[in-house]
Amino acid sequence: MPALSDLTANASTARPLVKLALIGGNIGRSRSPALHRFCGELTGLNVTYDLVTPQRVDDFEAALARCMRSGMRGVNVTYPFKERAAGLVACDPLAARIGSVNTIVFDASGPIGHNTDYSGFLAAYRSAFGPVPPGKVALVGAGGVARAIAFALADLGATQLKIFDRDSGKASLLAHDLAGTNVNAVVAADITEAVADVDGVVNATPVGMSGYPGTPVAAALLYGCRWAFDAVYTPVETVFKRDAEAAGTKTLSGYALFFHQGIDAFEHFTGRRPANLDHLRRLLGATDG
Repeated sequence: MPALSDLTANASTARPLVKLALIGGNIGRSRSPALHRFCGELTGLNVTYDLVTPQRVDDFEAALARCMRSGMRGVNVTYPFKERAAGLVACDPLAARIGSVNTIVFDASGPIGHNTDYSGFLAAYRSAFGPVPPGKVALVGAGGVARAIAFALADLGATQLKIFDRDSGKASLLAHDLAGTNVNAVVAADITEAVADVDGVVNATPVGMSGYPGTPVAAALLYGCRWAFDAVYTPVETVFKRDAEAAGTKTLSGYALFFHQGIDAFEHFTGRRPANLDHLRRLLGATDG
């Protein structure tokens, strides 16, 4: 695959053309196309960004191969393919440690997997809560984004992670994989046990996003928590987020993770990064809805 310097110039703009895509399910309302196109405008690139929705989980490999053959620079990966992607491509050390990939760059030597959910969550958490450590945290979900958030929480100094997933095997595997960190990771039998006596609650499931209505945590269970984060950002105002705010809990929106992980992914694709993030936020805000 071509390096960025070799990408063709668009005749109408005289800017290098960078072709990208997102592979995932239920992505019709994704803001990733707008984010990456605006990042391109702010860094002198002409970016195209397609949405690719495999009909079945087993179709992911074929979709990835088509993107590679089409001359794309790379793809983002979202639910439910992040863990599958980690097993298909060569991963950088961080993505290999996490076991989840959300960014794949089509390098000359082959596809390389990265995880910017991890770095995006670190940036979002620090922006909202500063140096205050997470404390004890209930992590609801143990899939691709949950894995990245779990390792980020460990590196932020969380003392305990109480992991609940309907698939207890996935929760146990994540707890096992966190054994090399400083966090005490345990598997909770149910939501009530997970949320009892914690400082923070994380929804790392798709429940609450467009097409998956509801909340994974009953409102009454959120009282007494110091902070809450919802990985869902379409919509931004989820039931989980509203319930947490009504309980007096400080919330962090999934939009913050989306924003920061997207910028980090764009840098992997292009080697460039918008200098004025406030301007980028305004551009995105002007096209929301």
